Amino acid sequence: MFAVVADVEKYPQFLPWVVALRVLTRENVKERDVLTAEMAVGYGALREKYTSRVILDRAARTIDVAQTSGPFKQLENHWRFTPREQGCQVDFSLAYEFRNRILNAVAGAAFGKVYVKMADAFEARAKALSDQAVQQG
Repeated sequence: MFAVVADVEKYPQFLPWVVALRVLTRENVKERDVLTAEMAVGYGALREKYTSRVILDRAARTIDVAQTSGPFKQLENHWRFTPREQGCQVDFSLAYEFRNRILNAVAGAAFGKVYVKMADAFEARAKALSDQAVQQG
């Protein structure tokens, strides 16, 4: 699961509402990959673009993301991956607030559905990659 979430360049292929993503910078800092990524999200005629700093720490099994520019007053998410006998446990936390109060209220009302749909997309991606590996192996 870490590899699925860490492969940010593939997000437009499987995540709903992600219409584009490009990595602007990538460096290794203290054995962690640190990316600056620009993501474009859209729904219908609405489009927003924002830039985030992404820290991928394979040894600690963590991924931390914080917006550096864009429409949010705050946008942070944190992933924690704990190996289990059958797969792994994924802990995910998200904090967000739009700069625009009206957008914040509208988005807040719909966010529960968005969250579930995105979690399902990550699970489906992991299953598809796992099935593909079994077929090739």
